[in-house]
Amino acid sequence: MAIRRKHFRYRDIDELRTEIEKLGLSICLENQIEKLLEPVSVGHKTAGNAFGIHPMEGCDCTADGRPGELTIRRWERFGTGGSKLIWGEATAVLDEAKANSRQLLISRDTVGSIASMLELTRTVHRNTFGSNEEIIVGMQLTHSGRYSYQKPMIAFRHPVVDQITLLDKKKKIPIPNDYPVISDDYLERLEDVYVEAAKLAWQIGFDFVDLKQCHSYLLNELLAAKTRKGKYGGSFENRTRFIRNVIGKIQAEIGNDLILASRLNVYDGVAYMRDTDTGIGTPSEMLKMYPYGFGVDEDDPPNSDMTEPKKLIRLLKELGIELINVSMGSPYYNPHIGRPFERPPIDGYETPEHPLIGVDRHFRLTRQVQQDNPNLPIVGTGYSWLQNYVVNAGEANVRNGHVSFVAVGRGALAYPDFAKDTIENGGMLKKKSCVAVSYCTALMRAKATPLGQYPAGCVPRDKVYAPIYKEAEKALTNKNETRAN
Repeated sequence: MAIRRKHFRYRDIDELRTEIEKLGLSICLENQIEKLLEPVSVGHKTAGNAFGIHPMEGCDCTADGRPGELTIRRWERFGTGGSKLIWGEATAVLDEAKANSRQLLISRDTVGSIASMLELTRTVHRNTFGSNEEIIVGMQLTHSGRYSYQKPMIAFRHPVVDQITLLDKKKKIPIPNDYPVISDDYLERLEDVYVEAAKLAWQIGFDFVDLKQCHSYLLNELLAAKTRKGKYGGSFENRTRFIRNVIGKIQAEIGNDLILASRLNVYDGVAYMRDTDTGIGTPSEMLKMYPYGFGVDEDDPPNSDMTEPKKLIRLLKELGIELINVSMGSPYYNPHIGRPFERPPIDGYETPEHPLIGVDRHFRLTRQVQQDNPNLPIVGTGYSWLQNYVVNAGEANVRNGHVSFVAVGRGALAYPDFAKDTIENGGMLKKKSCVAVSYCTALMRAKATPLGQYPAGCVPRDKVYAPIYKEAEKALTNKNETRAN
């Protein structure tokens, strides 16, 4: 598949270095990969290297939340890929908490099939590398909140994002002005649901659970709920009540056998809209004060303020969290923040900045977190756009003490064995690397199927997904023609 390149046109690492210098960025690249090959301690476990896989779902589970054929295939590919930290995909704690109809769900009904998938992942890793002793596998527990597919479940009213939070997705009708926020009683009951989910994950052999607090899903929204009334909103203490309570309850039930982790936003950013003339993303009209984002400067909202994110991570560490995965932005209203791209998703906008600026933002804010917590393993994000130079940037960041693990998300869908190739050959292959053209996201947005959701994966690099993408395109065309008639 031919790829039209907009920004990434570098013939070698030196050309990339020249671009970084031209843009005045602080990204460093190392030629020799050494530090990434060394083990990393996480709680009472040790990962055999510093390579990681971010939680990447494929919207390919059964309707009742069990792993499907493609789910199992993805985990199997990750198991043979050489990364010693496998951060399992977003797994809903309730059916109503799912972001799409084919998201993984953990319950007493589905846990057996998830256990089988986990065992297969460990088995293929052992068969490939000879041992399972240095692999760490986790499950990400999630409630999709505002983006729950059955209906939005919002933590607070957001004057900008509410306008694009859809009550009726087919008719593009947003939530009304009197739409209710999720109640304190619901949140209190939900704490126990998270505890039960963590227990199930622990019982079937996961090394850690991630209490997901990123990408504008429910727990991330709670961190930003400064305007919310009641015991889960307003003050920092109230906004962290849910996560504090869940951690305490899990530890009371399980003790320290299960490593607790969290992937969290250190910077939510602001909502961007597509300019109708240029197609470029532009920040939505800012309010004079902007108390609607975590890690966002209220007086200058496009910019970050790391005061509360740093405070939160120190608190989480004190409470017993032993692994932090740093992320930022929302895939729904500012995707260029979280995942710098060459081409936008089908419903998105052209990037308003050079993707290297987004990569640099990830590295800078992650560096602040790691330097503030030198003994806490931190997982870095924002690497995939660098294509085959992911490991060169990652080596520099680990070598300089800016991060503990270098992980990829989109890059792992394209190139699940990037770590194995780096270990064996000293680097990644360009022809296997993610090219950040957002086909995977386009498939996630494709709903015109009886199952309510097309499976998502890498169209340019994985032969399984090219025919699925063509089918989704055809279904969308037929749907639009039907509407026109």
